[in-house]
Amino acid sequence: MKVTGFTFIRNAIINDYPIAEAIRSVLPLCDEFIVALGNSTDDTSELIKSISPDKIKIIDTIWDDSLQVGGQAFAEETNKAIKAISPDTNWMIYIQGDECIHEKYHDVIKQEMRDSLDDQKIEGLLLKYTHFYGSYDYYAESRRWYRREIRILKNLPGIHSYRDAQGFRINERKLNVKLIDAYVYHYGWVKTPQAMQGKVRNFNQYYQTQDWIEQTFPVQEAFDMQNADRLVKFKGTHPKVLQDRIMATNWTFDDDLTKKTPKMSFRRRLLQKIEDLTGVRLFEYRNYKIVK
Repeated sequence: MKVTGFTFIRNAIINDYPIAEAIRSVLPLCDEFIVALGNSTDDTSELIKSISPDKIKIIDTIWDDSLQVGGQAFAEETNKAIKAISPDTNWMIYIQGDECIHEKYHDVIKQEMRDSLDDQKIEGLLLKYTHFYGSYDYYAESRRWYRREIRILKNLPGIHSYRDAQGFRINERKLNVKLIDAYVYHYGWVKTPQAMQGKVRNFNQYYQTQDWIEQTFPVQEAFDMQNADRLVKFKGTHPKVLQDRIMATNWTFDDDLTKKTPKMSFRRRLLQKIEDLTGVRLFEYRNYKIVK
């Protein structure tokens, strides 16, 4: 069984993406790893080359900066990485530059890949998500945040990144996937209130016009941290690959953020209550089809 990891990245240092930690978090699961390395203006190239020269293969790419609607540039770059994956690969593991998979899930993932390798009904593995927010001490938990995404998929003809690289399709249909008991830790919103503003302005340049960005996220001193619906104090452990970053950069808030989140609309509160009681998320958008 051959496993290849893949990702795309550009200007990771300027934008403070933990790309090295993201790659290292899945590298033990992979025989090789493909990085679609965009035309950066910082030292991202040197950073990627320093991670694991024996496993990592770099594909130099030029981003199409005219793709400013719907995050299409992200899908284009992801597809460049997919095309570079060798035909003898059985499983592909996708990780984005602000994600990590805790080492405690590695054995589960390995076993699930072995068990599903010859099962033609299963085209990918669906992982659960924890979205950290504000600092490494809190995570967001509400209908606002997606619960699951495909991050492990078979190397099948026609597979490609969909829309803004959040999901995948085979030709134009959803993948048939198995939900497994493993989590992706998402750190894209772990930034100080001041840095958060820069994140949303930079991120939205691939989704919206500059005029929209200036109107919606004007330059200001701080960012409204109360847009997460509700936050929960994290009591677990972070991946080992992230420990140095956390020790060097984590911060604390004067107040408990779990008490700072705003009230939700009646509809959202009702749907959230149903989910809390039953575990069922009504009207959830799914990029996949779960098979038993």
